[in-house]
Amino acid sequence: MPIRIPVVERILQANDDLADQVRARLDSAGLLALNLMASPGAGKTLLIQETVRRLRDRLRIGYVNGDIATSLDAERVAVYDLPVVQVNTGGDCHLDAAMLAPALDQLPLGRLDLLLVENVGNLVCPANFRLGTHLNVLIASVPEGDDKPYKYPGMYRGVDVIVLNKIDLLPYIPFDLDRFLHGVRILNPDLTVFQLSALKGDGLDAWTEWLAQRVAAQRRAA
Repeated sequence: MPIRIPVVERILQANDDLADQVRARLDSAGLLALNLMASPGAGKTLLIQETVRRLRDRLRIGYVNGDIATSLDAERVAVYDLPVVQVNTGGDCHLDAAMLAPALDQLPLGRLDLLLVENVGNLVCPANFRLGTHLNVLIASVPEGDDKPYKYPGMYRGVDVIVLNKIDLLPYIPFDLDRFLHGVRILNPDLTVFQLSALKGDGLDAWTEWLAQRVAAQRRAA
């Protein structure tokens, strides 16, 4: 009797194979690449802008923006005079390795220290598709509510770093920080958590300094 392999498994395996090739290219270039994920409105583009603004004199940074349509976010980051590539998914709710691979062809990888890949705003689909980046970063935000680790366990389980953004709103929005962090730790006890406000600047120094240290470690390993 023939063995039937679900189509979704073949798709994910093909993506994983290509993601391995992407990782090899990134490792060969000696840079650190981040896959930045969030729900719409969490503030990931502003966090990227502030990260670039604070680190551009120390690191050579590239940026890939993934979005269903428009180049609005890419235009916001491009003002900092860095290599930018726009990837429009045409309706797909995530980036995958097949979309990222040709974007890398448009970047001077050998002259970059850090690559920031902004995924499509979604807490479901991006968790299922590896890109080949070194770190998966989830930007959560206080206005989303403290229940998101419990409602989207696949996303929270699969990331290396969580950035809780908009902490300046904690006095004004019902958000149980202990409940949020408890849900995070149950799913992913070893991940790194940053609490910050990309708008106000609180906590950004800790985030950018950690990132600079990870870039230095990646260089040493290359």
